[in-house]
Amino acid sequence: MRNIFALLLIILLLTSCSPRDFLSRRLATDLIAASDDFKTPQQYILQTGVLSNKDYASPEYIVLQHHGWISATTAPCTPGMAPPPCWDVLLTPSGVDVVHSILRPEESGKSSLALPAAKRQLVAVTGISKLGNSADVEFTWKWIPLDEIGAALYSSDVQYRSTVAFRQFDDGWRVVESTPHVPQSMSDALKNAEPIP
Repeated sequence: MRNIFALLLIILLLTSCSPRDFLSRRLATDLIAASDDFKTPQQYILQTGVLSNKDYASPEYIVLQHHGWISATTAPCTPGMAPPPCWDVLLTPSGVDVVHSILRPEESGKSSLALPAAKRQLVAVTGISKLGNSADVEFTWKWIPLDEIGAALYSSDVQYRSTVAFRQFDDGWRVVESTPHVPQSMSDALKNAEPIP
């Protein structure tokens, strides 16, 4: 009789626990990968037309020049644009081919083009530090380019380390999304990611 009672008590305890009640690396991996902030693809905003020297000399524009996708000629600076000289940036014929192959139809003809460039891929959860109903989860991730421009701007060889806050609620653990007054939301964790040497 005692064995039956003990068995019933164990079954009752096991059925009252949800898989989300215990923050394991597997659960943390699933929750991070499903997070809206993590799943949002990285867009690259390509600006054509007159740009300041500071914008035109940015690393991204240098990469696009190196690939032969953009060219520029000097142009007069518009009021408030600094520092001179300014540049009139145009897509080259090969740049037009690359951009139009990935451009959404509604973006065509604009001087500011929002191009999908890369998505994040979770490599591993590398550590969990729990304190009560809160936890910090450290994880590594990398960029996966979506097209030629993404491959030129985002290396899939570089891995990044981020730490995100988790909280336990009555229905289980959750990733802390972009909200004020939290230690490290997912949005902040991705912005503050550090490349792994």
